[in-house]
Amino acid sequence: MLKVFGVGASPFVRKVRVVLLEKNVPYEMQIVFPGDTSEEYRAVSPLGKIPALADGDFTVPDSSVICSYIEQTHPEPPLYPADPKDRARALWFEEYGDTALAEVLTLGVFFQRVARPLLRGEQPDMDIVNESVNERAPALFDYLQGQLGDHEFLVGDALTIADIGVATQFVNFAHAGYGVDASRWPKLAAYVDRILSPASFKGLIEEEKAALPPPA
Repeated sequence: MLKVFGVGASPFVRKVRVVLLEKNVPYEMQIVFPGDTSEEYRAVSPLGKIPALADGDFTVPDSSVICSYIEQTHPEPPLYPADPKDRARALWFEEYGDTALAEVLTLGVFFQRVARPLLRGEQPDMDIVNESVNERAPALFDYLQGQLGDHEFLVGDALTIADIGVATQFVNFAHAGYGVDASRWPKLAAYVDRILSPASFKGLIEEEKAALPPPA
């Protein structure tokens, strides 16, 4: 059975778990926190980042690499478009989620409001939170709403890694007590609700809510 190293509240761990759930691939979780310095984990993930994956004796870190590996080893249902142009766009949106959205929604908001008080016992830096929400997030949301147009998904007509990679960051935003303003970004707000509604996302979100404290 596959083994996923990490913690549920990580958007990158969640991304991998959603892919596994969408493909009905059984797996087990091994709890590892970011920055784990143990020799055992560094042998799996040299940078100490989560998630990492073990498939028997084979191990690999990095959520994007892991998701690609799962797609290759468990191709049904496909979560990566077959068309080269659509696949490139899907990979771009996954990267957008992993970088631009993660930096603002997860590091700028969730880390400050939830992870910092929980892990460090420190109060959030609300200047960082307010800048992230009021000054940095709007441009990201404008871009995503423009890319969505009237489409149900970011790429093609079915769920892909693009949607999973983007939506997972909005889960952390919600855990911190924030959401997309539907009066300003109606299409994006509806999209986020739609992508997070299937059982693969919904079950993980409920699991995480039960384990996390309310935002500080």
